[in-house]
Amino acid sequence: MKLSNKLGAEFLGTFWLVLGGCGTAIFGHVGFLGVSLAFGLTVLTMAYAIGHISGAHLNPAVSLGVFVNGRMSWKEMLCYWCAQILGGIAAAAVLFGVAKAANMEIGTFAANGYGDFFGAADLAAGYQQISCGGAFVVECLLTFVFLMVILGATDEKNGNGKFAGVAIGLCLTLIHLISIPLTNTSVNPARSIAQAIFSENALALPQLWLFIVAPLVGAALAGLAYKCLSCTGECKK
Repeated sequence: MKLSNKLGAEFLGTFWLVLGGCGTAIFGHVGFLGVSLAFGLTVLTMAYAIGHISGAHLNPAVSLGVFVNGRMSWKEMLCYWCAQILGGIAAAAVLFGVAKAANMEIGTFAANGYGDFFGAADLAAGYQQISCGGAFVVECLLTFVFLMVILGATDEKNGNGKFAGVAIGLCLTLIHLISIPLTNTSVNPARSIAQAIFSENALALPQLWLFIVAPLVGAALAGLAYKCLSCTGECKK
């Protein structure tokens, strides 16, 4: 498959993830469960729509984990990152335009944050003011688990590869159920960058670093961990 085809698929897939997941959070009024399902469904649908083209990473952290695991080159990974970030920003721009057209307040705009990022209204809605260190651990750990599921479900040795999209989508749903009240759930730097750009929350951009670094660290550790766990006697030769 040509790299240009893969990049187009990653742009489209990440666009859909941000549009569907963050769009539901902004417009849906469906609560934490509804938003969690929306993110899971975006990944599930794109896994079968473009998985055969690009692998449906839709997330720089996923691409990093795949690279560390030895399944793609660093040059291809960087190209994937660009396509994913641009796709996320394009979707966030559409959501911003729709919100403006509907005369809505932009507010937090489904951006990620921790601590004082969440005000009194957010706390009343069920959010928690977790510390910076706590948020880092949550994002790093959940991304680690997410990548372990992805790497295992898509492993050629796994005879259930046709159901990989289901496992990955459900895993992302569970991750959101755990961490939306804590950080609004990132585990995806492209999603975080896109929403932070348009958010009116004064802490969205200053706190963005955490939602880039923590998922990447978790993904890299998972890439290494899965390589060790799946290593057979052949690995030592």
